[in-house]
Amino acid sequence: MNRISEFLVGLLFGLGLILSGMTDPGKVLGFLDLAGAWDPSLALVMGGAIAVGVGAFAIAKQRTTAFFGGALQWPESNAIGKRLVIGSLVFGVGWGLAGFCPGPALVSMAAGQPKAAVFVLAMLAGMAVFQLADRLRQRSAVTPDQTENTKKTS
Repeated sequence: MNRISEFLVGLLFGLGLILSGMTDPGKVLGFLDLAGAWDPSLALVMGGAIAVGVGAFAIAKQRTTAFFGGALQWPESNAIGKRLVIGSLVFGVGWGLAGFCPGPALVSMAAGQPKAAVFVLAMLAGMAVFQLADRLRQRSAVTPDQTENTKKTS
């Protein structure tokens, strides 16, 4: 049942993106063009999404399980760290340059837009590079003593 509900929610999200015009990178770039022909429609879509999100979180905070019985998992921390800030900046730069963010890019790619396919491939490559860099960073954080202890117990 979970997969069906996930599919239906994703379908509803994709339809909402299409109907609101958010799969058109020109809309996003028009919103970001504050000094030119500014298009405020994205702000209205975001406002609607925030209103729905506030209501959904208010309901979720009163529950102990998800609607289909799964556990509700809340973030362990709400700290704003260096990784969050850098990730937000990278996301914003990519959004501003391409006019896509992940959700609309996937919908646009499924609709056959070649620019979206290029964006999604670049996004997946960036995710892979991040994973690799993060693994290397974690390995280098292991001290030689920890490495020796791991070898002895293996």
